[in-house]
Amino acid sequence: MRLLEVTTVAQTLRSFLLPHCTHLQSLGWKVDALAAGVSRDPQCVATFDRVFDAGWSRTPNPILLRESSRVRDLVETGQYDIVHVHTPIAGFLTRFALRSIRARSHVRVVYTAHGFHFHSGRSKFGNLPFEALERVAGRWTDMLITINRDDFEAARFLNLVPEQRLRYVPGVGIDLQAYNPQAISPEEILMVRNELRLTPADYLFTVIAEFTPNKRHRDIIRALRLLGNAHVHVALAGEGRTRADVEQLAQDLKVNKQVHFLGYRTDIPRLMSASNAVLLVSTREGLPRTVMEAMAMGRPVIGSNVRGTRDLLSDGAGLLVPVGDVEAIANAMRWILDHPSDAEKMGNRGRQEVRKYRLDLVLSAQDQIYSDVLGMPARG
Repeated sequence: MRLLEVTTVAQTLRSFLLPHCTHLQSLGWKVDALAAGVSRDPQCVATFDRVFDAGWSRTPNPILLRESSRVRDLVETGQYDIVHVHTPIAGFLTRFALRSIRARSHVRVVYTAHGFHFHSGRSKFGNLPFEALERVAGRWTDMLITINRDDFEAARFLNLVPEQRLRYVPGVGIDLQAYNPQAISPEEILMVRNELRLTPADYLFTVIAEFTPNKRHRDIIRALRLLGNAHVHVALAGEGRTRADVEQLAQDLKVNKQVHFLGYRTDIPRLMSASNAVLLVSTREGLPRTVMEAMAMGRPVIGSNVRGTRDLLSDGAGLLVPVGDVEAIANAMRWILDHPSDAEKMGNRGRQEVRKYRLDLVLSAQDQIYSDVLGMPARG
């Protein structure tokens, strides 16, 4: 069997889909990948059988429709049994490109929505064009996969695809061996705290997120200022276009000595283990990997009350705060500091809850979906 994994950028392949690839290869599948910049990603090149660079980006542009003929030619030449596409830009363009060949070829198109662009945080009017695009693309979709309950119910309510072609899968899977608090030694935790020049009296909150407006780093800086505790530190791991603005805000609010900009990190389990809690206060999410990783490491989480994050934390695995509510974020941070025993229990609860999202369960669900979709009749 031959599979083509398609994402907008290579980072999505590297961050989420490499275990999916190796699992299928172990079953005898040939697995290729198409994404912007994938040929420059050593991990992707080493894992997939073949990689192909896409000419699109995360920025929507009508000119990108010119890519459709190249995608169509690639799929026909590769004789793929399944094209599995992820993320909105690649999701629409790939389904558009393959709309005319699905009825006459054996290829099946699977789309995983990592968070629809329409959501409760946007106005009804603002959601309309994104709902319309998903309705159109649903005609060219053999199976639609959602990774949170809100999106599943929205897809069913809007009738994006017939119900037999809609599935819920709990994310892309979390490897509980890779995120195991027992594997982190006290010495490793001390190394992190020494790197940040923390004293035994200091507390650490960590954010693992790309610097974009959606991740709302500025709310966390303002909450830190509102907290007014010089012993509370925030570590921000990641890069992105809003980093300079966040750095300036920390200086303006005179909390820059308490904020640590770490850049891109490869030691996330160690960093989380050194933290009192993990923060993710985004405007929107699909099913945030950062939150699952923190839960797996037994760390309590403060997250915004949005789809996906709500799925993960609503059963007592963390604290939910309204989007943009700086005071609520500060109060949640204060609760973590004032209730260490309860915070520890919350982290342990998260460690148990995240087992629902284990990688082996997700891979098993994926295998069943591929079996189902290959047995379905072709659709025009």
